[in-house]
Amino acid sequence: MSLEGKTAVVTGAAGTLGLAAARALLEQHAHVALVDQDAMRLDSLSRFLRGTVMAVASDVSDPGAVRDALARIEATAGPVDILVNAASVASAERSDTLTELEWRRIFAVNVEGAFSWSRAVLPGMKRRRWGRIVNVGSVAAKAALAEAGPAFSVSKAALQALTFALAREGAPHGVTVNAVAPAFVKSRELEEMHDAQRRQLLAQVPLGRFCEPDEFGHAVAFLASPLAGFITGEVLDVNGGLHMD
Repeated sequence: MSLEGKTAVVTGAAGTLGLAAARALLEQHAHVALVDQDAMRLDSLSRFLRGTVMAVASDVSDPGAVRDALARIEATAGPVDILVNAASVASAERSDTLTELEWRRIFAVNVEGAFSWSRAVLPGMKRRRWGRIVNVGSVAAKAALAEAGPAFSVSKAALQALTFALAREGAPHGVTVNAVAPAFVKSRELEEMHDAQRRQLLAQVPLGRFCEPDEFGHAVAFLASPLAGFITGEVLDVNGGLHMD
């Protein structure tokens, strides 16, 4: 399953899911470009992570910044073979308290950011007849969770639809596009919850525990690997049985 010689871009790399994906790809010897708005955290991670990494501070919601970031990455690491769209904004606001500004901000990152990055790397992947795009979705796109507000849930459903559309487009050119839909991955946010809140979440999960970041990361790395070459347009659930379809 080695990804040696492949260049990967992971957006949202300073977050729990993006960092887990980056680590898993590095374990398979990919060259990983970490992309996030948090320049200081990216710099710290690039020194801490083992493997060949570069840090690029960039805003995924700005198409021009995406193009500039891609040019910097390819000038240093070569053509991008793997894209992991992990940049995401969460929101638990209900419809009566959700502002139009927050709605637009969530879509700008969760959907438009993934589209901008995918559109930027797809032409090169098609020319080389090999590429992997892995979108980080959520169980909230499939199940109405009390913890997820409408903006987040709808944005992840849109990302799922984008996955299907790009999978159809990329398949004739050897490019696969898939998504991973996690739920309740161990994170700082979970740690900051009260015990009663964590117990309430665990009660929804048949496996009775939270997802380890490494478990999520390995799912991403599998979909990015040659072993998953005949899988495209798939949304892989990593949710401990919370939702089954």
